[in-house]
Amino acid sequence: MAFLRLWTGATASGLATWALPFVLGLAVLDRTLTATDLGLLLAARTVGFLAAVPMAGVLADRHSRRGVVLWAGLAAGAAAPVLAAGLDRSVLLMATAAAVAGAGQGACRPAYQALTAEVVDADRRQQANAAMTLAVRATTLVGPSLAALLAVFLSTGALLVGIGLLWLVAACVPGRGARPGTVSGASEPSAGTERASFLTEFAEGVREARRHPWFLAGLGALTAVIATGYSATGVALPMVSRDEYGTEVVLAGAMTAYTAGALAGALLIARWRPRSPGRAALAGLAAYGFAPLSLVFPVHPVVVMAAYAVAGIGIELFNVPWFTAAQREVAPDKLARVSSLDFLLSYGLAPVGLAVIAPAIDAFGARAVLAGCAVVCFAAPAAAALVPSTRTFSHPPTGTATDRRGTDPSV
Repeated sequence: MAFLRLWTGATASGLATWALPFVLGLAVLDRTLTATDLGLLLAARTVGFLAAVPMAGVLADRHSRRGVVLWAGLAAGAAAPVLAAGLDRSVLLMATAAAVAGAGQGACRPAYQALTAEVVDADRRQQANAAMTLAVRATTLVGPSLAALLAVFLSTGALLVGIGLLWLVAACVPGRGARPGTVSGASEPSAGTERASFLTEFAEGVREARRHPWFLAGLGALTAVIATGYSATGVALPMVSRDEYGTEVVLAGAMTAYTAGALAGALLIARWRPRSPGRAALAGLAAYGFAPLSLVFPVHPVVVMAAYAVAGIGIELFNVPWFTAAQREVAPDKLARVSSLDFLLSYGLAPVGLAVIAPAIDAFGARAVLAGCAVVCFAAPAAAALVPSTRTFSHPPTGTATDRRGTDPSV
């Protein structure tokens, strides 16, 4: 029951996160917003996300993870009607609300990740993480059709209020977990104990991440793939679909194939236990290279869609073992901070790739840039696999359980 509540909340937050840019896009279609306004609002949301992720990592390790989820969800939920009120009135008000919504989204990510480790037994976390990602991918697959159908009957403002209701579900439904090594699930300091500064506590999370060479190597590979492969999907795929194929069908088909592949990958990894889970995960991450590679040369549209399906399978073959390994290997009292570092670097640098790829295409040509993206997607995970501990995504045994997991030998 505890995981079902957590899963429901995470699904609601995932749907709300996906829905906001789509609904704002509908506002552009009905001319309530301009394309420039939309870009400003999405940029404000990204800024809020990046600002909140490290702060939430510290707070979720310092206090109750459940409490962080509650307040983050409430903040994002409160921002939604403000966005609706600002439609066709004040872009500045909407930008402020979008930043708050992004902060709520960013704060939820590390807290949910750490809360999963609290409510799910270690031997079931891979299935739990697979179930989490299945929910996200399913909402991505059916969400556009559902939102388009609702838009026939509801205004954009009403849809934004609906996003706020989803955030209320994400905030209120998950239950409290039992943090490993504690009784109450919180990690409050004893009376008279002076709390370390925010920067000091975040630095402790960075030091914990540095204790795990497999984590640093995998995070470097993930960051490189997202910054290049995702940028190729976000910028080059629409261009190629329009200029090379003369239709949006290739764009829609490739994105649908990617999501369907991710669903298949999540179903597969929920049951599959490879002998070298880290190497298998990195191979899955490298499979994203087939996406930009399929755009380099003129090929049948089915080939592009198949390449994106393979990329989708591969990304979940990486994501689920990656999250599970972090929950298993990282010291429990530093898990949220390490997870926040993961999200901050991997997703935080994605806008840089998106900003650079279009000028790079203008300067060097689409074929050269896409080929470069494919090389990076293949090479970065291969380089990460050279680190010995990435074979199993675990710290090499050097003694007691305390050496591997932190200060609590019972973990």
